[in-house]
Amino acid sequence: MTITIIDYGSGNLLSVRRALEHCGATCQTSGDPALIGDSSALVLPGVGAFRDGMDGLAKNGLIEPILDHARAGRPLLGICLGMQMLAGSSDEFGFHQGLGLIPGHVREIAKLSSEGIPRKTPFIGWASLERSQGMSWEGTPLRLIDDGESVYLVHSYHLEPDEPSDLLATYRFLGDPITAAVRRSNITGLQFHPEKSGKVGLRILREFVNLSKVD
Repeated sequence: MTITIIDYGSGNLLSVRRALEHCGATCQTSGDPALIGDSSALVLPGVGAFRDGMDGLAKNGLIEPILDHARAGRPLLGICLGMQMLAGSSDEFGFHQGLGLIPGHVREIAKLSSEGIPRKTPFIGWASLERSQGMSWEGTPLRLIDDGESVYLVHSYHLEPDEPSDLLATYRFLGDPITAAVRRSNITGLQFHPEKSGKVGLRILREFVNLSKVD
């Protein structure tokens, strides 16, 4: 079983690959649509703007192979921008369509908290994960993580899923919950960088690898 890290011209591919290999995965990095379409599991990384990320996927002919992979029930993990592109749309630098695999919209984190406290964005640093209300992490890459364990984030926008059942985890930014992870069937999105989140991030990636082997 080989995990393919999608290369579309954006993202810290090497650090993600090294982290996955440390967790026991056999990995390859590719922008070849045919190879991506045949992969057992996919990781969609990314940094930067939503529009540029989707343009990169489109120009490389990768949108349909990714959608076909997801529809076939094979594991797909989106990281940071890769998570946001799983959404239906984003309003970063104008309105843009996403992959539509997690129904929802990517919005800028509000400049003021619900209590009127100014926020400085992008959010950069460590934050504690919180389990979404009524959500079990069993059977997801977060299975071995406890509430309150910290991960590393860098972002100004976040995915707001349409369905509460797709919201896996949040973190608090000046008291308000911000999306940290989403999950729908075989598709998982992490707003944080597991490859930069120390032992906690490695546990998450190792569980993704294990779940991919099972699938």
